[in-house]
Amino acid sequence: MVESARFSPSAGNMQRLRFRLVHEKEECEYLFLQLAWAGYLKDWQGPERGERPTSYILILSPQEKSALLDVDIGIAAQSIMLTAVAQGLGGCMLASFHQERTNARFAPEGMCVRLVLTLGAPVEHVELCDAVGADIHYYRLPDGTHRVPKLPLDALIVK
Repeated sequence: MVESARFSPSAGNMQRLRFRLVHEKEECEYLFLQLAWAGYLKDWQGPERGERPTSYILILSPQEKSALLDVDIGIAAQSIMLTAVAQGLGGCMLASFHQERTNARFAPEGMCVRLVLTLGAPVEHVELCDAVGADIHYYRLPDGTHRVPKLPLDALIVK
C-alpha cells in the first residue's frame, strides 16, 4: 500500500512524506486510544473490540506546514486507501488524534504524524446517500448502518 503512495505525485518531487506501519497489538491498542472517531456521532466512541482496526499507516512529514505538503498528504492517503479497498480491506482517514502523545510514541525527531489511516476487515455497513440540501452530517440508522450524505453532482459543478 505504501508503494502506491511512493509512486504518487509529490510537489516538486520532494518526497517529504514518511510512513510508520503500526500492527503490533500493543501499539494498535495504544494508538486506538489516541483517536477521535466520527465527530458527528456524539454517542459513538468508535469501533468496539473485535471491530477495531488491526493495523494503521501513519503519514508523517517534517514539522513545518505548507499547502503543498498538505496536498501531498492527501494524494498519498487516497492512493493508500484505494489500494487497501482493492485488497478487500476497510479503513478510515483520521486527522483528529492526540497529537502530542502520538508524536511522542510514533514520530522520529523532526517529524510529526499528520494523518492516521486505519485498516482492517470491514465489518460496518456504509451507505452513501444524497445529501438533503446542504446537510452533509453522517449518521447511523437503528440497524447500525452508517449513512454518509454526499452532495449531488450538479451542486459540485461550477458553471
